[in-house]
Amino acid sequence: MEFTRFLDCLAADHDRLRAVVETDPDAPVPTCPGWTVADLTRHVGEVYLHKSVAMREGVEREPWPPEEFAKEEPTALLDRGYTALRADFAVRAPEDPAATWYGPDQSVGFWMRRMAQETVVHRIDAELATGRPVAPVPADLAVDGIDELLKVFAAYSVAEWGDYFTDVLAGSPGRTFLVRAGDAAWRVRTGPGEFTVTDGAGDGPADVTFSGTPEAVLRRLWNREGVDGDDGVTVEGAPEAVEELRRCIVVATE
Repeated sequence: MEFTRFLDCLAADHDRLRAVVETDPDAPVPTCPGWTVADLTRHVGEVYLHKSVAMREGVEREPWPPEEFAKEEPTALLDRGYTALRADFAVRAPEDPAATWYGPDQSVGFWMRRMAQETVVHRIDAELATGRPVAPVPADLAVDGIDELLKVFAAYSVAEWGDYFTDVLAGSPGRTFLVRAGDAAWRVRTGPGEFTVTDGAGDGPADVTFSGTPEAVLRRLWNREGVDGDDGVTVEGAPEAVEELRRCIVVATE
């Protein structure tokens, strides 16, 4: 995706999120256990401000958030965070340097992509929590989100922080997963200390196959299916193998 496209998607999903969160701030968020919509709103505002600092200061400041943020109303914090984030994006090019947790990409463009994906997932959270219809996720954004989740979150995390995945992968017999989202596909290989991703369907059988529309697959992998039953994803494979991939993603995104 072009970086201008990420920014357009960020704007659209932020605007939808901002409109939805005021409708029922006390509603529990089923996809984020223990949070209310107000907590979700505060979280997104804090994330926006944290990434703004990462671009301006060249460091991902910790601890975060500052104590004084607790005195702000959640929607005010969200508004302030989004204003700061867009102002920083407006004066920086995607290739400009920025501190990120992802070693291979220390650029502003990383945060343009990440914030677009962060916002669409939390927009879905807010819609599910308030009972509002879930707005469609554009296919290109959903395909990119699956790619980011598998490569930037899961594969990179297993390679860099493998100890966190010992309980999930140490006993793995070695499995292959095929993820199909519309015309896009990825082949994932797991095993003890291993989580590798290659583009395309590849050759040979897979232990597990996920297939569906890009939006459906993105929501399934992010555990944002909702509570209305069939999510439109077809899963073929042994339950224990499906659970292995799910647990890897959960650990990588905590």
